[in-house]
Amino acid sequence: MAAEYQDYDYVEAGTVDFKDLPPLDPQIEKNMRGELTTGLVLAFIYFGFIFTIPVLNWYFPEIAFKPIWGGMSLTWFLTTFVTMAMAFIIALVHTVLYERRLKQVENTTPVKEDDDDARNATIS
Repeated sequence: MAAEYQDYDYVEAGTVDFKDLPPLDPQIEKNMRGELTTGLVLAFIYFGFIFTIPVLNWYFPEIAFKPIWGGMSLTWFLTTFVTMAMAFIIALVHTVLYERRLKQVENTTPVKEDDDDARNATIS
């Protein structure tokens, strides 16, 4: 295994200036914009929830520090269990929306007749 390792000289490849790159395909640009929008909305929801915890602690201490489950305060319950559930749900929503966009691209992108590689390729 160690004999298979080969050190690459990345200096030979040089650099690419982004100004020299061609513009994105309209479909890719649409997908990227959708990904950005989804990510920003989900991040806004998550951080909005996280920043309500100090507000709850400051303005409503009788609710925030009330022991609920096994002596755990509401604040600790929100920051442990609810936040972890939110992170899981946000990741699930993001993945489902991404896969839906990917499926739309597969259904709308025509495959050229002479392009056997694209016809046989699978997205993993």
